[in-house]
Amino acid sequence: MGSFRQEFYSSAESNIVDARAQYAMTSLIGTVGGGLTWSGSIFVSLLLSSGCDLNLMCLAGTTIMSLGFILASFSTRLWQLFLTQAILLGIGSSMLYYPITSLTPVFFDRHRGFAMGIAMAGSGAGGLVFAPVTQSLIERYGAPVTLRILGVWNFAVCIPISFVIRRHPAYCAVRPSLALARKGTFILQVFAAFLQAAGNIVPLYYQTVYSVYVLDISPSTSSLLLAVNNAVNSVARVAMGLLADYVGRQNTMIACVLFSGLSVLTLWLDASRERFLAFIVLYGIFSGGYSALLPTTIAEVYGHEHYSAANAAIYFVRGFGAVFGAPVAGALLGSHQQSGQPVLSPSVLKTRFNVIAALDGVLLLVAGVCVMFVRWFDAKAKCTWKWRA
Repeated sequence: MGSFRQEFYSSAESNIVDARAQYAMTSLIGTVGGGLTWSGSIFVSLLLSSGCDLNLMCLAGTTIMSLGFILASFSTRLWQLFLTQAILLGIGSSMLYYPITSLTPVFFDRHRGFAMGIAMAGSGAGGLVFAPVTQSLIERYGAPVTLRILGVWNFAVCIPISFVIRRHPAYCAVRPSLALARKGTFILQVFAAFLQAAGNIVPLYYQTVYSVYVLDISPSTSSLLLAVNNAVNSVARVAMGLLADYVGRQNTMIACVLFSGLSVLTLWLDASRERFLAFIVLYGIFSGGYSALLPTTIAEVYGHEHYSAANAAIYFVRGFGAVFGAPVAGALLGSHQQSGQPVLSPSVLKTRFNVIAALDGVLLLVAGVCVMFVRWFDAKAKCTWKWRA
């Protein structure tokens, strides 16, 4: 959905006057919101460790999220969108998202990967539904009404969730320590989280722009392609979680990050229509594995006693990676339309996208190498090597 928000806000039809043709700035709206969702984990973890009522906190997060959508519908300037659709929405979603992702792995052991795959598949399924629905609502009613509908829908869906979330007796909320921060596994995992978040978000935000302005695919068809990517991603998260329980969660996560980087370099770089369609499918398969398996591997590497501290700190840094990726890509792309008309030829745009794809692929490959070394350092610290880990 972030891709469509960005595409609409930067278009000539945008109700945000100073956002038109400003791709780097409009991409910040979604990435700041997504970054706060992850970076807010450090503060949510502190609330959990202080004994804050879990259900009340999730209820407050749901309310803040819904207000973010609704108040954004009245925005006419970029700074107003940053306050509402980025900051308010990001803070609220962190208060709901982080408890779900941090508490779920503790309830499972043998089938932890499969359980997290199912839990995280919801984001892909949501994208499958909301990508075409949001596009249709914007075309029919405009962005302001669409945002109000999303706000009401978010409140109706998340209120019941807020009341059923509970802690596991084994979950111990502790604060990050210097001893944890000095570990080689932790340093590498933090670095990998930053790079993977920065690289992973770029195709999600710019595949619609590429398909419309470079490949000359209609916006409605582009929305369907985004829905296909989300559908594949949703199924893949469950499949990767199930696979991880049998071949090792760290092994599966390494493969997912490396193959997502390779798919960018081999299929998105200088892509034709056919290769781009293959990229949408293959990237959808591999990109979701890291998000689904990260909490499970943190639990394995650091144990239940250090899980909450490591998880909060790693997600905190991952949020900064999310904020970094799309705006940098937007700055490299530059302004390519004015008054709804392209100002650059498809060939020039393709050249700029090739630079973005090359940078993105390198970010993901380096993240994959970091995850590989996390596995090696973890085995070294435990004085044992297991092929299934």
